[in-house]
Amino acid sequence: MNEAANWVRVARAGDIPAGEMQAVEAGGKQIALFHTEDGGWHATANVCTHAFALLTDGWLEGTQIECPLHAARFDVCTGKALAPPAEEDLARYPVRLEGDAVLIGLPG
Repeated sequence: MNEAANWVRVARAGDIPAGEMQAVEAGGKQIALFHTEDGGWHATANVCTHAFALLTDGWLEGTQIECPLHAARFDVCTGKALAPPAEEDLARYPVRLEGDAVLIGLPG
């Protein structure tokens, strides 16, 4: 995403421990915010591409999220669908930290 992105504050970094995730809303979009065990921050669409289910109701293991409905899995770093029944990748959003603020970049 280019610098024309609209950066939106969605969380405090200190509120989401490594290995955890949180559902956030920004720009009218449901977004899953992931703080992976390696300290990375990632954001994807929070709705599974196979059937309506919130991914943040699922299970995060390393850098993979498993959908709670039909066990589809996605890579939270790339958004790539890793296991059926999902075939479509997730939308991704850039994440940056400013102090303790977590910001997500939305299309400008």
